[in-house]
Amino acid sequence: MSFRVVRSSKFRHVYGTALKRDQCYDNIRVSKSSWDSTFCAVNPKFLAIIVESAGGGAFIVLPHSKVGRIAADHPLVGGHKGPVLDIAWCPHNDNVIASGSEDCVVKVWQIPDGGISRTLTEPVVDLIYHQRRVGLVLWHPTAQNILLTAGSDNQVAIWNVGIGEVLVHIDCHPDIVYSASWNWDGSQLLTTCKDKKMRIINPRTGAVEEEAVCHEGSKATRAIYLRSGLIFTTGFSKMSERQYSLRAPEHLTEPIVMVELDTSNGVMFPIYDPDTNLVYLCGKGDSVIRYFEITAEPPFVHYINTFQTPDPQRGIGFMPKRGCDVSSCEIARFYRLNNSGLCQIISMTVPRKSELFQEDLYPDTLGDTPALFAEEWIGGKDAEPLLVSLAGGYTPASAPKSDLRVSKKSNILDKKPGRGSNSTTAADTSLSIYIIIKYAKSQLNTFQDDIIKEFREEIRKLKSVIVKHENRIRSLEARLKDKEEEHATVGEEEGRVGDGLGAVQTSAELAPDEV
Repeated sequence: MSFRVVRSSKFRHVYGTALKRDQCYDNIRVSKSSWDSTFCAVNPKFLAIIVESAGGGAFIVLPHSKVGRIAADHPLVGGHKGPVLDIAWCPHNDNVIASGSEDCVVKVWQIPDGGISRTLTEPVVDLIYHQRRVGLVLWHPTAQNILLTAGSDNQVAIWNVGIGEVLVHIDCHPDIVYSASWNWDGSQLLTTCKDKKMRIINPRTGAVEEEAVCHEGSKATRAIYLRSGLIFTTGFSKMSERQYSLRAPEHLTEPIVMVELDTSNGVMFPIYDPDTNLVYLCGKGDSVIRYFEITAEPPFVHYINTFQTPDPQRGIGFMPKRGCDVSSCEIARFYRLNNSGLCQIISMTVPRKSELFQEDLYPDTLGDTPALFAEEWIGGKDAEPLLVSLAGGYTPASAPKSDLRVSKKSNILDKKPGRGSNSTTAADTSLSIYIIIKYAKSQLNTFQDDIIKEFREEIRKLKSVIVKHENRIRSLEARLKDKEEEHATVGEEEGRVGDGLGAVQTSAELAPDEV
């Protein structure tokens, strides 16, 4: 006699619900770029989507309260000279976003709390290093102002955004870098490349610690670090079948699990939730989202369910756990982009009868406070992310974060990283006073600069209006002149015809007398 043992898991019944159309975002011109990007980035304050834009590249930033149909002339973030390929919100400041573009430049932007009221073209800083298009931007999970960028020049650069300079450049890839992922504390870097290999790299030195073939197929691959240190990958077999695998560092050539999914040709983006150990697979061009639970028991990657939608997706955004609704047991929220211009919101929930806070579903999660300064990280120090409790819902820090400032001499940071002790030294106090004074001066200068910029912008607009009207007047005058010349020509023709008729009539009248 045999019986089936049902695996015990609180996530076996996770199900997805699509919000109604009027609760989603509509009329968005999603980018038609063929680059393998998610085209979307989300945080608890804003939704950012890469869109089609004439005369360069742009993306739209929308507060979560602004749902419904988006006006066609909605302001954009549009300072790039080429199409935007990738965007990423800073995990330590919900108002800061980085963008990479075909114009080879990475720009870092500061978004006001209420969103933008007019097209934004002035970034906080331009990061110029790459010689070819930049298709990947990724922030460090624990160190403040550390940003990774990768370009089609096969180079990976790690920046200190606070001073606008490259800290490390990594030159170990013979071809285009497809993806990059930091481990839990940001001490290691994992990349996949067009040469089919995945590499574990020391991000401070650029040295390759381990490499192995990721998937045998020639199409794009993705690899992410799990919280446990294991590695989850997606890619294609030699027969172009889509696969996923689970591997352990130091044994990359021997996958723990290698599973073939289907024969679709869309690149799969693995999205990982470290709080629940769930991995969501979202394929470009797919109409489904598959999700799996990673455990320590065979088969290690447990299929849970598939969320089905009627239309294919062009991109996908994933909300950090801080932005989920704990009162409805929501453990994940996706923002699906499709070809019709709709950004559909999908809520993943665990059914629970109790309305109390579910501690087992919501362990302490990643907060928005950095654990390290950039200088500490590049100096060799590592620290795990600082976690926050979601009991009662996430509430941001009471004091608003200051704007991101970039200084070549000193790094004026947004928020001081967390420390184990609350004690302060005289040096810390002096530094705080210096930062406050410098910030106050910079705010005054910024206020004056803003007034001047506003006047210049108004003058520029007036000039453009005048030029437009002058061109219109010239066009109308030219058309009027053409009409007058046409009428004059017709009048002359009519006069000649009239003279001819008069002559004929006169001759007719004279004819009888002559006879």
